[in-house]
Amino acid sequence: MNIYSKKQVWKWLLFAAGFFIVTLSLWYTNTLVGKIADDERKKVKLWADAIRKKANLVQYTNELFTKIAVEERKKVELWATGTKQLANPSLQMEDVSFIFDVIRNNETVPVILADGKGKVINWRNIDSAKARDQAYLKEEIRLMHRQHEPIEITILRGQKNFLYYKDSKLFSELKNVLDDLVKSFISEVAVNSASVPVLFMDSGKVHVIASGNIDSSLISTPLRLKETIARMAAGRPPIVVDFGEEGKQYIFYEDSFLLTQLKYYPYVQFSVIGLFFLIAYVLFSTSRNAEQNQVWVGMAKETAHQLGTPLSSLMAWVEYLKTKNVPEDTITELEKDVKRLSTITERFSKIGSAPKLEDLNVRTVLEDAVGYLKTRTSKNVLFSIAGGELTAKLNAALFAWVIENLCRNAVDSMDGNGSIRIDISDEGGLVYIDVSDSGKGIPKSKFKTVFKPGYTTKQRGWGLGLSLSKRIIENYHSGKLFVKSSEPGKGTTFRIVLHKV
Repeated sequence: MNIYSKKQVWKWLLFAAGFFIVTLSLWYTNTLVGKIADDERKKVKLWADAIRKKANLVQYTNELFTKIAVEERKKVELWATGTKQLANPSLQMEDVSFIFDVIRNNETVPVILADGKGKVINWRNIDSAKARDQAYLKEEIRLMHRQHEPIEITILRGQKNFLYYKDSKLFSELKNVLDDLVKSFISEVAVNSASVPVLFMDSGKVHVIASGNIDSSLISTPLRLKETIARMAAGRPPIVVDFGEEGKQYIFYEDSFLLTQLKYYPYVQFSVIGLFFLIAYVLFSTSRNAEQNQVWVGMAKETAHQLGTPLSSLMAWVEYLKTKNVPEDTITELEKDVKRLSTITERFSKIGSAPKLEDLNVRTVLEDAVGYLKTRTSKNVLFSIAGGELTAKLNAALFAWVIENLCRNAVDSMDGNGSIRIDISDEGGLVYIDVSDSGKGIPKSKFKTVFKPGYTTKQRGWGLGLSLSKRIIENYHSGKLFVKSSEPGKGTTFRIVLHKV
């Protein structure tokens, strides 16, 4: 198993371990959040139940006050009937005592009997000291009339008297208690210990009576208020409060902000952690690539430097052999190899520095590179170049190096027996160079891995050829090099993309 296969295995193992840890953490966190949410919902339920019970108490108190008001009205009507009966001349003496008892039994409801012109005839349960003042009695009549409609009493000859009355002192005090109870109820709804967002709405669900724990912007306009109410009603049915004469009012509420935060906290937490690890990975990867580049440059420069001394010596030996009786063919081949070494040294020396690009004929550069390989490759390997004359910005030495690497890999994959075809084409402003072989092919999962430094399927070799080729094309020629297609047992096609001149 090579380094990249091991790396892939470790990646999957680490991914599986990370996935397990994240899943376990999410499960545990969600369990905790669920427990807190349950406690929160129990609080809200208790609060809602308490509000419902208190609403029922308010409703009951309202009904009680309505009954008291009716009873007081009946008292006044009875008092009015008694007064009317006293004015009846046919009234028997035994009935008079009963009527007087009826009138005397009203000890709570303030009443004033006046004629049609507003002159006070009689009164009861009014401050006796103030009752001597006619102006005070008239003001009382005005206040009574505003509170309750007077009772009309028809007496002899069509004359009419009017009985004015108002709520008793006890009833008024109880009414104040009820008002305080309602205010306390509304305040308790708005400021609740469960920290629940609450809206106390009128019977038409248009006006906000009170609100608590809710963003004011959510109820700032009628449209936003309507949307907020709809959202709350969809989550929880509103609590209906009946205030009697004032009609029904509604309490809308939803989960607290804390509970909402708890729901999404695990996902936010792991998103932040994931983002942190992603940034850390990118930084470390960038740093590692920079180090690798430095190693590449240093190794290339050192190789060029080491080749320089024996190359100079070889050149000298060639010149020396020319003076001896050495066959011309031998000298020619030696010069070719020395020139080849010189080219290789030049290639290595250019790694790490911006090479000079020239407008060159792509086909010519390809033919030169392939021509050299033909004489040093098995005759069982057939080379062919197809395509027209296209010009691109190239560094001939480095580009030829890429072609040689691709062709050598192709020869190795064919075990020295097969064909290598190079197709040149263009489209738009791009030049496409496809190098195809009839070798063993590459699995699709390895299309990117083959360009990694150190990846190789051969017993010998460092696995640097394709990695170096990709760097030359992409870093120095601003192009692309990738596996266009491959089929195991049938061959592979590498594609080079360059910018056309």
